[in-house]
Amino acid sequence: MALPFEKAMEVLSSQWSKLNWDFRDVSIGNKTEKTSQWQGDPEDDVMVVVYKGKEIHEPFHRQDFFFLDYAYHNSYDALSADFDNLITIKEYDCYIGQPYSGYALRGESKDDDIIMIGVHIRKEVFFREYLPAFSTDPDMFRFFLEPEKDRFSNEFIHIPLEPECPIRTLLKLMVIEYAEKDSDSQALLKTMLMSIFLHVARKYRLLNSGREEISEKDRIVEYIAAHPDTATLSEVAARFSYHPNYISAMLHKEYGIRFSDLVLKSRMKRALALLRATDLSNEEIAGMLGYSNTSNYYKAFKQYYGCTPSFIKTQERNNDR
Repeated sequence: MALPFEKAMEVLSSQWSKLNWDFRDVSIGNKTEKTSQWQGDPEDDVMVVVYKGKEIHEPFHRQDFFFLDYAYHNSYDALSADFDNLITIKEYDCYIGQPYSGYALRGESKDDDIIMIGVHIRKEVFFREYLPAFSTDPDMFRFFLEPEKDRFSNEFIHIPLEPECPIRTLLKLMVIEYAEKDSDSQALLKTMLMSIFLHVARKYRLLNSGREEISEKDRIVEYIAAHPDTATLSEVAARFSYHPNYISAMLHKEYGIRFSDLVLKSRMKRALALLRATDLSNEEIAGMLGYSNTSNYYKAFKQYYGCTPSFIKTQERNNDR
C-alpha cells in the first residue's frame, strides 16, 4: 500500500541534510567554484528531494545534473550567477536549471514552512530520454543543448504555474514513489517526469506566444524546421490546408529553397548540435532526425558538411582537452 503523501514528504525531507553535499572545487578560468555531484544512489537516473523548513541558505554552487525545483508551499529566492540575479520563486512556480548553472536557494519564513520539491536528472539520461520531447520547440531545444556547448552556462527557465496544474499532482506522485522505492520505481519516475516535461514545454510555448505575429508563410517554414524528423510535403500541406504544389512553389518563390532542401538543412543543423552537445550515438541521432537507417544519415551528413559525424565527435573531444 502506497505511503500517504504527507508521510512521504516527511521521509524525503528528513533525508535532505543527509544528502551528499560534497561540493568539489572546479576551476573556471582563473577562479574556483563549488560544484555538487550526484546526490542520489549510484544506480538512480532520477531522484526526488524535498526541503521543508523555516530557513534555507545554500552556498552558491554549480551541479553536474539537470534539475527541476517546484515551490510546493511558500516562496523562496534563487540567486543565479547571471549578474547576481535574485529571482523570487513564488508558490506553485517551477524553476529548471542546466548542468553547471550556478545558483543558490535562499529563503526565510517566520510562519509556515518553506517546502520545495526537487527532481534531479542525470545529464546523459536527460539527453537520451527527455531531449526529444523538446525537439519541436526550438527555443527549449536550444536551451537544453547549451550547457554542453558552454559548460558554465548561467541560464534558467522560470515558469509560473497555476495551483491546479497537473505538474503539481505528478510531483506529488513522484514524491510518494521515491519515498518507498521499489524495483520498478525508476521506470515509473521516468514516465511521470516525461509527462511533467511535456506540460512544461506546453506552458513555455504559451508564455512565449505573445511575440510579434508572423506570417503564415513564415509559420510553415518554422514548422518544417521544428519537425525535420517527421515533416513530409503532404503532411505539411494538409496541416496548413494547402495543396502540396502550393507549398513547393511558395518555398521556392519566397525563400529560394525546395522543400526537401529545407528538411535536409534542418536535419543537418540539429545533427551538428546533437553531435557537439551530447554523447548520443550516431544510431540514436539518426533516429531522432527521422532517418530509417544510420547509413542514410552518414551519407547525408558527409554530403552536406564534407566530413563524417565521427570526425565532428573527434574534433569536439580534442577541443575539450
